[in-house]
Amino acid sequence: MRFIIFLFWLLVAVASAPLLVISGVALYLSPTLPDVDTLRDVKLQTPLRIYSADHKLIAEFGEMRRLPISFEQIPQEFIDAILAAEDDNFLNHHGVDPMSLLRATSELLSTGQIQTGGSTITMQVAKNYFLSSDRVFSRKLNEILLALQIERNLSKQEIFELYVNKIYLGNRAYGIEAAAHVYYGKPIAELPLAQLAMIAGLPKAPSAYNPVANPERARIRRDWILQRMLLLGSIDQAAYDEAVASPIIARNHGANPEMEAPYVAEMARLEMLERFGTAAYIDGYHVYTSVDSRLQTLANQSLRAGLMTYDQRHGYRGPEARHPDATPEQLIDLLKPHRSMGGLRPAIVSDVGADTVSILLRNGDSGTVAWEAMRWARPYLSANSMGPNPSKPADVLQRGDLIRVQPAEQDGQYKLAQIPQAQSALVVLSPETGAIQALTGGFSFVQSNYNRVTQARRQPGSSFKPFLYSAALDHGYTPASLVNDAPLVFNDGNQRDDWRPRNSSGDFLGPIRLREAFYRSRNLVSIRLMQDIGVDQSLTYMERFGFSREELPRNLSASLGTPELTPLQIATGYAVFANGGHAVRPWLIERIESAEHQVIDFARPAVIPRAVDSEQQRIDAYIGLTPGEVPPEARVAEQVIDPRTTYQLTSMLKDVINRGTGSRARSLQRSDLGGKTGTTNEQKDGWFAGFNGDHVATVWVGFDQPSTLGRREYGGTTALPIWMEFMAGALEGQPEHDLEQPEGLVVTRVDPLTGRSARPGTPGAYLEIFKEEDVPPPASELDSGGYSSDGGITPLELF
Repeated sequence: MRFIIFLFWLLVAVASAPLLVISGVALYLSPTLPDVDTLRDVKLQTPLRIYSADHKLIAEFGEMRRLPISFEQIPQEFIDAILAAEDDNFLNHHGVDPMSLLRATSELLSTGQIQTGGSTITMQVAKNYFLSSDRVFSRKLNEILLALQIERNLSKQEIFELYVNKIYLGNRAYGIEAAAHVYYGKPIAELPLAQLAMIAGLPKAPSAYNPVANPERARIRRDWILQRMLLLGSIDQAAYDEAVASPIIARNHGANPEMEAPYVAEMARLEMLERFGTAAYIDGYHVYTSVDSRLQTLANQSLRAGLMTYDQRHGYRGPEARHPDATPEQLIDLLKPHRSMGGLRPAIVSDVGADTVSILLRNGDSGTVAWEAMRWARPYLSANSMGPNPSKPADVLQRGDLIRVQPAEQDGQYKLAQIPQAQSALVVLSPETGAIQALTGGFSFVQSNYNRVTQARRQPGSSFKPFLYSAALDHGYTPASLVNDAPLVFNDGNQRDDWRPRNSSGDFLGPIRLREAFYRSRNLVSIRLMQDIGVDQSLTYMERFGFSREELPRNLSASLGTPELTPLQIATGYAVFANGGHAVRPWLIERIESAEHQVIDFARPAVIPRAVDSEQQRIDAYIGLTPGEVPPEARVAEQVIDPRTTYQLTSMLKDVINRGTGSRARSLQRSDLGGKTGTTNEQKDGWFAGFNGDHVATVWVGFDQPSTLGRREYGGTTALPIWMEFMAGALEGQPEHDLEQPEGLVVTRVDPLTGRSARPGTPGAYLEIFKEEDVPPPASELDSGGYSSDGGITPLELF
């Protein structure tokens, strides 16, 4: 009996020893374990995402691509696939599956190496959120203890949601939603069974089973998961047969932006980095910009088309490289380092025929370039000259030439192109709020991330004159004032040569009305205006348009547009004319949301009076007012220019289009457009800035390293066509939007020769707009000798 009792207690001791050891280890490790309750508030590292105003994804920034989703958003077929692949007993165990651990232990004892960890999904959550990936027994014990705690504190749905949002699935994709977008370009809810099973196979080894890098191994893993799902009863035979027969179509979709606006994205990124530091890249901010996706697409297309048209006017500079001796197998390899830029695809000539050229593209496709699509390619000699017209394809291209092409109307057909050496910038503002509606800082962000809208400081030439003429209209001039367009000579004693400014046409017209001098862009008139008003007074006035005094040269040359300004600054100044005299400031970020889509901050721009009500509604929506709470009031933009002055000047800017240097824009057949061309010395810069009541758009064209665009290239030939194409698309189907005429203006019939009131029957008499205090006396007073210059009634006339 004593022996039996001894055996009994011995067995009890033997059986209890592991429990005591485990309990001891648990008691020893428990104080060092993290609090699993923190999983309820875990903040996953999520990239910064930039969107358009209409919620189109522009870009994302961050090392990890992650799109967290809730358990309710996960397709049931994917849940079944993950359980079949990783933990089919997940719904039944309490965080640890003893049978899985025994299998792992058996494999270790039989092979001497760790084959599988025996981890459940809950244990993987514990490891992914709290522990390292080191394969040591202490980590495994911590993993088990944490898994048991997690199961006591969280539901199975919460655990599963944590798991699928954290796991790494290759190609910078963290979480299943990001993986669905990276490999298939769709949300996971839209994927068929075969693709769900493919993603479910990635957690085991993202690199080994990557469907892009290792499609065959990925297929084997997918089919094994599908077979497991069939055995577990998750799918039927028909679904299994259909899924295993599905081809491997995964490819890297990158960030998968829904629109192209890289310069906008970079501006938003820099602003977020300045505000939030490096946390901007990992805290999952959603940034909504003021950019409209339709207008942005128009801006991209217009700028590129205009630059390529200008570029092709000056001839073909030849292929980017020549490989005449390359074998057919080598041709594709030669294309791999070259990326598409501005919609122009790299291609290599594989054969030159009598009337077509055969090409190979980077993706392995072939195509042809017809003779009609390359006959423009006269050899480029200089900005002012080209070689003879080619007569056949062989005069332009040879086998092995690495070229650029763009798709033609028919599939497989392409047009010969080349990346322009000149650059351009286009920015579009709302005149009512200052919101940036579209922005393109160059031909291609891939080619150059230099944002010419905000960074390129160039002389605006005559596009700067409206600011001086506005000063003149507020200093006693009227649109009918006569100013002498005659030669001037300056010598301040410090210059070796006299300054003899001239008009671009080289001639002089004598006494000319201010309106005509403006739309004809007469330089000598501008100089006389600034000379009469005073340089300092003129520059002080121009500060109202948002220019810094330090940016404006303190001499008469400023009247001709010599300040170095950005296209964004010029557009901001023109917005004052377009909105009736209010100083709006450009802004880009409309609102910032947290990873959970809670509004953190939003723009509060000063807006013109007619936009106050809509701005107040926007503010109220973001504040989330409770009854009795007083909302912040929408701010009204400061009135910096007399609205009568802006109305007069706008009518003069319309004449630039109707009868002046911008007359090409008459083809748009709209009466609400005004604008001004600008060209600098030696045609180094071409500008057009213009507007209606909805959009202010400024275009610049030039070389990054200033050089002539060509002797016949002006703002009206380089920048205006880009502006026209954009405005044609932007305003298509839109009603005309003009400034309302403010009080205090009078329309009077004027003699074009004198700028004074016209007598009955005066040839060419026309209607002119005057401020009440500047109206010339009626013809009856002129006839009776009552004409007087006292009281500011008579326009100042400079001779």
